[in-house]
Amino acid sequence: MTETAEESADSATDQHGFGHLRRRLGCADLRAVPEVRRALRELLTHWGRPGRSEIAELLTSELVTNALIHTDREALLTATVGPRGLRVEVRDFVGRRPRLRVPNADDGTHGRGLILVQSLADAWGVRAHGVGKVVWFELDGGAA
Repeated sequence: MTETAEESADSATDQHGFGHLRRRLGCADLRAVPEVRRALRELLTHWGRPGRSEIAELLTSELVTNALIHTDREALLTATVGPRGLRVEVRDFVGRRPRLRVPNADDGTHGRGLILVQSLADAWGVRAHGVGKVVWFELDGGAA
């Protein structure tokens, strides 16, 4: 039986607006994308200057979609809001590293996810993690 993102969730926020979100994402379950966006939106209700939470949602959607489409495996999302900003990590269980590529006009909307992450995140990267990798990004919330 496959769990949806809602069935395997952990999130918490303290009185300062700091908190975390952790979701297990089912294999190729793209229903998880809007569920993760909704959960992240709740986590970021009182975070950052205008527009930052929308950027966070967009970039998170890109990382989650990439993990689910390109790996055919489960993935794990972790989002942490702290005094320095937001950090989102998506861990999958395939060692193949994602490649930045210039999108081809014939590809429609494909091939633009990591370009968006590179363009809009304050920092981002990929690191090996046991069996698989973690793709992450950070955003500074700026003044609330």
